[in-house]
Amino acid sequence: MTTVLDRATASRADDPGPRRRRGRRAVVPYALIVPALLFYAVVVLYPTVAGGVYAFTDWNGRRAATFVGLDNFVQLGTDPAPRSALANTLLIAVSTTLLQTLLGLALALALHTSLVSRNVLRTLFFAPALLPPVIIGFLWQYVLTPSGPMNDALSAVGLGALTQNWLGDPSIALASVIGVIIWQNAGLTMVIYLAGLQGVPEELLEAAAIDGAGRWQRLRRVTLPLLVPATTIAMSLTLIGSLKLFDQVYVMTGGGPGYATETLSVVMYKEAFVSGRYGYSTAIALVLTMIVFAFAFVQLRGLRRFEVDA
Repeated sequence: MTTVLDRATASRADDPGPRRRRGRRAVVPYALIVPALLFYAVVVLYPTVAGGVYAFTDWNGRRAATFVGLDNFVQLGTDPAPRSALANTLLIAVSTTLLQTLLGLALALALHTSLVSRNVLRTLFFAPALLPPVIIGFLWQYVLTPSGPMNDALSAVGLGALTQNWLGDPSIALASVIGVIIWQNAGLTMVIYLAGLQGVPEELLEAAAIDGAGRWQRLRRVTLPLLVPATTIAMSLTLIGSLKLFDQVYVMTGGGPGYATETLSVVMYKEAFVSGRYGYSTAIALVLTMIVFAFAFVQLRGLRRFEVDA
């Protein structure tokens, strides 16, 4: 009997089945990851590396690329269109980041109450952020035309003197675009701040009230410091999105009138798909990438220094 058991035990020990099954189970995760990695490499990694290479060439999309060194970047610094676009891009980024953050915070504070209609108002303010930017662009292009609803509404209430060619006047076209961007995305900032307000401990507010702190003091001394993480997220998303803004500007104004509303993304698109200067376009894209990275890094480092724990 002992001999039979020993033989059975030895047979199971020599059976490669369990080891093979363990090996197959170890391979399954990698088999599932490989398709996603290949897709990521083809869609993201290869275009990124290729764009970095083409930025130093005169490639036009058809003939073989010729290495031109830093000529594209030198031209980028002397060409008036990219310089104007850079100024517009930075102005849009700073304006939308500050104004949208303040407006989103004000909306969140106003709707973080026991107001009966707060849920309806939250939905209304957040709804524009769910619409595609192209749809927003076409909508406001119609609203802001000289014979559009905006001027009609101003005339109807006796403010006809305020009617403007909102998108055709170089002096106010960029401000009109900035206003549309803030209108669309302020609701998203509001939602971020509402989530942050949910994390403010009621005990701290009650303790501050017991100590004699008024509503403004509680907001300034307790609520706002605890909302710095939400501010970091909101400002980072707004800054990055506004630096690479394209859809609304291209649909509403096409970058005009003149260079009044052009951004680096619009110039990059025109150079690539209108002028066929893909090498120059990728140089603009590379500069824009470095600008976005630098601004986001500085902003994150600066805001994180003010974060506090609840």
